[in-house]
Amino acid sequence: MIKAVMVINTHGMLRFSKFYHFQPIEKQQEIVRHIYTGLSSRPESVSNFLHAESIFGPDSELVYKHYATLYFVIVFDSSENELAMLDLIQVFVETLDRCFNNVCELDIVFNFSKMHAVLDEIVLGGQVVETNSSEVMRTVEEVSKLETTSSSNTLISRTVSSWRAK
Repeated sequence: MIKAVMVINTHGMLRFSKFYHFQPIEKQQEIVRHIYTGLSSRPESVSNFLHAESIFGPDSELVYKHYATLYFVIVFDSSENELAMLDLIQVFVETLDRCFNNVCELDIVFNFSKMHAVLDEIVLGGQVVETNSSEVMRTVEEVSKLETTSSSNTLISRTVSSWRAK
């Protein structure tokens, strides 16, 4: 089971996180600091896998991938395969690249809800539900269209109501 998904920049600032086990905010901040300290001190020539028992308790592992100025991190337990989790990061990043035409840190900061929508299509409740980037994109685009249609209908309703009031 996946315990957390995080995106941390190379300065240690958390840009996105989703914890699948409740953690108080103070504990989340401590976890992010601990993870960043560990990741930033590792040379690029070592593997992308770490034991995360000191952070998340027994039976916890961490996999990360460093893209440009961002670390994409997944914390999981032994029921998940390390290489599958590394591949899941790749699917997540590929999907974000398709959403934002080469995702960057600002895309993550300013499109928080879209990030959650993409991740929720890939991982739900700590379980992987979809690994096909095209399927995830199709669903996210459908939801975006529905949201746009809904907000347009709301705007039209407000305009008509204001005309009637005059």
